[in-house]
Amino acid sequence: MSRKLPETTTGTIYALAAFILWGILPVYWKLLDAVPAGEILAHRIFWSAVFVTAVLVYIGRKNFLTLLRNRKSRYSLIVTGTLIGVNWFTYIFAVHTDRIVEASMGYYINPLISIFLGLVVLKERLTRIQWIALLLALIGVLVITIQFGRIPWIALILSGTFGLYGLIKKMMNLDALSSLGVETVLLAPIAGGFLLMQAASGTGALFKIDIGIDVLLIFSGAITALPLYWFAQSARRIPLSRIGFLQYIAPTLMLLMGVIVYREPFTSVHTVSFGLIWTALLLYSYSTFVVMRKYQNVSKST
Repeated sequence: MSRKLPETTTGTIYALAAFILWGILPVYWKLLDAVPAGEILAHRIFWSAVFVTAVLVYIGRKNFLTLLRNRKSRYSLIVTGTLIGVNWFTYIFAVHTDRIVEASMGYYINPLISIFLGLVVLKERLTRIQWIALLLALIGVLVITIQFGRIPWIALILSGTFGLYGLIKKMMNLDALSSLGVETVLLAPIAGGFLLMQAASGTGALFKIDIGIDVLLIFSGAITALPLYWFAQSARRIPLSRIGFLQYIAPTLMLLMGVIVYREPFTSVHTVSFGLIWTALLLYSYSTFVVMRKYQNVSKST
């Protein structure tokens, strides 16, 4: 008889699977270079709705659409659905325009954006180390902006939309998979209508290029929803501090793929900018670790 894995081990495996898949997703979208980014987004939304709905029905959460009955949750999910749609489009656009390195920057600074939003919106208090981390990250973004003469808008949109998405989800306290199902179902009619219009005009990519493209477009829903499901499973089983450390796997893999696999430039300016952001993340991770240790010690003493 096989032994059941401990919950923390299972949770760590789920987290690793989610972050590794997120980190190598640029390969998937690169294979769809022949399809416009907007069309890929429409397929991603539509097939995500189909896939997530099927999963929710299979696991017995058939009433997930009841979230729409509550006015507050309905409007909140419309906002989060829009935010995740913008995030997905920006990410696909970044991959298609050979800016994976900049996209990785966005996911590196995302935890620091979350800290800032917590400070402004939730009136959370920051430690001195966290203030220093925020300042270093800001300097890192300013360095690359001044040197290259342009704002790294892809990084800022990715981190900003995902940070706001996480903030609203935290305030709503909703199940990740059920809320994703509602978000995609709300957006699916728009995405489906766009795809039908393209099919009617003969400009759509589905069933027009080759079977490989067709498979990739249809499975874009599964490849979107699976890591989110795995992440939700991991969050139930392991401490937030461990997830905090593991989350940097995704942007690190993304950065390595951009530089090594797709030969995107990584200049001395990138080194300085990313160095400041990495230092900020180390300080942030250290401060989180210290807080968690103090909390655990207090819990044990009581």
